[in-house]
Amino acid sequence: MKKKWEYLEQDEELIKQIATKHNISELLAKILINRGITGEEEIEIFLNPKRNNFHNPFLLNDMEKAVDRIIKAIETKEKTIIYGDYDVDGITSITVLKKFLNERGLQVDYYIPNRLDEGYGLNDEAIKKIAEQGYTLMITVDCGISGIEEVKKATSYGIETIITDHHEQLETLPEAYAIVNPKRKDNTYPFRGLAGVGVVFKVIQAISQKLNLDEKEYLKYLDIVCIGTISDIVPLVDENRVIAKLGLMLVKCTKNIGLRELIKETGYKNVDSFMVSFGIAPRINACGRMGKQEEALELFLTDDYEKACTITKNLNQYNLQRQEIEKNIFDQAIEELQKENIDNLNSIVLAGENWHHGVIGIVASRITEKYFKPTILIGIENQIGKGSGRSVPGFDLHDALAQSAEYLEKYGGHEMAVGLSLNKDKIKDFKIHFEQIAKDKNVKSIVPVIKIDCEIGKKELNKQTVEQIKLLEPFGEKNKPPLISYKNLKIVSIRTLSEGKHLKLMLKDGNDTVNAIGFNLGELINDYLIGDKVDVVGTLEINNYNCEEQIQINIKDMMKSI
Repeated sequence: MKKKWEYLEQDEELIKQIATKHNISELLAKILINRGITGEEEIEIFLNPKRNNFHNPFLLNDMEKAVDRIIKAIETKEKTIIYGDYDVDGITSITVLKKFLNERGLQVDYYIPNRLDEGYGLNDEAIKKIAEQGYTLMITVDCGISGIEEVKKATSYGIETIITDHHEQLETLPEAYAIVNPKRKDNTYPFRGLAGVGVVFKVIQAISQKLNLDEKEYLKYLDIVCIGTISDIVPLVDENRVIAKLGLMLVKCTKNIGLRELIKETGYKNVDSFMVSFGIAPRINACGRMGKQEEALELFLTDDYEKACTITKNLNQYNLQRQEIEKNIFDQAIEELQKENIDNLNSIVLAGENWHHGVIGIVASRITEKYFKPTILIGIENQIGKGSGRSVPGFDLHDALAQSAEYLEKYGGHEMAVGLSLNKDKIKDFKIHFEQIAKDKNVKSIVPVIKIDCEIGKKELNKQTVEQIKLLEPFGEKNKPPLISYKNLKIVSIRTLSEGKHLKLMLKDGNDTVNAIGFNLGELINDYLIGDKVDVVGTLEINNYNCEEQIQINIKDMMKSI
């Protein structure tokens, strides 16, 4: 799909001021400006985040109420359970809260719904089980904000509920004892972008302050909080930036046996946001996707080295199984799409019998990336469809589901990613209605835009430039690796890798050559010849090949030079 290149506007005077004031390169100053980071204090916090940069946790609605209730539970040894989600955010949230409360003398239990049987969030059967076991306090993590009826059910059983969540609220809030969520419509907290584990971190920070504990009692969990935050694809700015930056420092020397073994198992040499996103997160998520969610939690909770090794190997196997299932569903979905005129569609809604609803979210993401249209995939089992959706910039998927609520049994999520369930008989009508919403938004006309930070020449293509860019790490949502354009390069060699999937090039600028790789751009091999002059846009990185460090352009797009 043809993409539009858009160069971000530059204020040369401001660039020079920031570069001089903070003793950084003009390139780095440009990138900071492009991210809206221009204030003196803002720049300092972004480049050098410190633990005193965390916001006051008591600015969160209901935090005081939640903390007092939890402290009461600690003092009375109340039978308490944590109800969490099965993804990385949920697993890390349970880990942090359980370990912290255990250390305060409260031996809390946990409940994780089975993704395949129960789906996301609170459910009546789970609440009933919890009540039968005599729990009187339930703390939700990374879920609960949409559980209006379930919270009522819990209350009827004599269970008080504290909700900690970060998902968008529905029209009304559940009638819980306390609701700590920066996305409440009446939110007063200065940052809305926390992950579920970030909200839990604020809770244990608040408890620590209330009990006059040393700050190390909550800061020591930043390694786990960091893993959940980066994995949940929340914006890595503001407080999340502090969590990710400081947390990764702890991850490198983590005392958590399970996390340490998992890092080894991934095979990644560098401990960074890339390793978390592509090494750790898929393995933990694979547990939930394959209905083995408790194993991931056990990995973080165990102090047994042998057990940690066994679980990490299991996680690898679950991930391999997930990849195979994912490929099969993707191939089936593409086959179905080929029967339709995809160019005339504003959205994609596909359903399949027994599509594994633990992996359809990943497939939906791949299809969205391929066709640049909001995509919902639905797996049908026993007349019930469970779906996952992914969106494109400019189309609020959660809002679209809110407008389609009459067809749905349940839904939740974010602007860019959602989950839903509906009766099989309503899928066709839902598809028509959803397409109309997308058509009204004229999604078909949206062209993918590549926003380029700046253009560089061969003088700036060096290791010093790459090192400057590294100061912006960790990269993630709202802080992507900067995109650089490099023009008028001559193709010296061009070939594909991995059975035609990727593109490998050698490019020349005058007498200088540079390596380039285009992941998932293998199909472009048919459009270019040796000798062609091209413009490329991509990220800069250092590739270690045969113990030799070389600058490499990771190409995101390319076109023939004008």
